[in-house]
Amino acid sequence: MTHQELIAKAASVVRPKKIREFTIADVGCALVTLSGRVYTGVCIDTRSGMGICAEHNAIGSMVTEGEYRIKTIVAVWKDDAGNCYVAAPCGKCREFMYQIDEENLKTEVILGNDKVVTLKDLLPYFDWYEKA
Repeated sequence: MTHQELIAKAASVVRPKKIREFTIADVGCALVTLSGRVYTGVCIDTRSGMGICAEHNAIGSMVTEGEYRIKTIVAVWKDDAGNCYVAAPCGKCREFMYQIDEENLKTEVILGNDKVVTLKDLLPYFDWYEKA
């Protein structure tokens, strides 16, 4: 699957729904595992703060199927006009991917049509400790 196809797959699951002051499913994620399977997820924002990011949702589906290694991942957000934007994973999502499997530091994270970095590039101090 090309990066453009994965971006389109992430965009295809975005189906925003307004619930009071929150919008759910306005961010979509698609990831490819080392085995080549594709998993998707959407964000669920709630007033109580118990929401989840689209990446967490997709990763949960992946883990449910017994997979842990992410080859490539992308998240997209759509505005009210339907314009699609590639979004970098938040810090919580970056750490989550790493903690699911340390080999995920090699994961390709799509940041735009022509921009891809590894999770390690986004999480450069993952193993940094210094005695105080």
